Amino acid sequence: MMINSSKSTEGRVILGIDPGTTVMGYSVICQSAQTPKLLTIGILKLHKYDDHYVKLQRIFERTVQLINEYKPDELAIEAPFYGKNVQSMLKLGRAQGAAISAALSRNIPIFEYAPRKIKMAISGHGTASKDQVAAILRKVFKYDELPDYLDATDALAAALCHSYQKKFNSPKGIVKNWKSFISQNPGRVK
Repeated sequence: MMINSSKSTEGRVILGIDPGTTVMGYSVICQSAQTPKLLTIGILKLHKYDDHYVKLQRIFERTVQLINEYKPDELAIEAPFYGKNVQSMLKLGRAQGAAISAALSRNIPIFEYAPRKIKMAISGHGTASKDQVAAILRKVFKYDELPDYLDATDALAAALCHSYQKKFNSPKGIVKNWKSFISQNPGRVK
């Protein structure tokens, strides 16, 4: 699934990245005063490359392309989770580093979120499944079909999580209680 929309100049543009050495998910949203708007969502397939360093180069290049096209104000990236396979963790960390380096090369601020925090921000449950998070995002952004790879919706979740963090930590968006949250976010509560 590939959604492309022209960049709106009104609002903060956030690039979301779900790093990976097999599939990298990405999304770009524009957060205005009202609701977030999805500008693009997709994946970068890296299956065909055998050389790990070529994969890192492609991650860097694709991230730079997204930055050049959408001119994001910030990068929200999913942090690697701790796993048992040390080699996999090292490769994932390098993939994350390639995307971060691309953002740093363009002086874009970087915000890193743990998978559990992202799931909590989107679904209210840190243990939500990828499918549950994707279904919620589908309702928030009102798109018809889910992407073939959930890496894309993971990137979208990272961007939206960051949007919520900034919104609720800004002077106008401080949430003091549930009543305040509901009145400020009628579309998130059913």
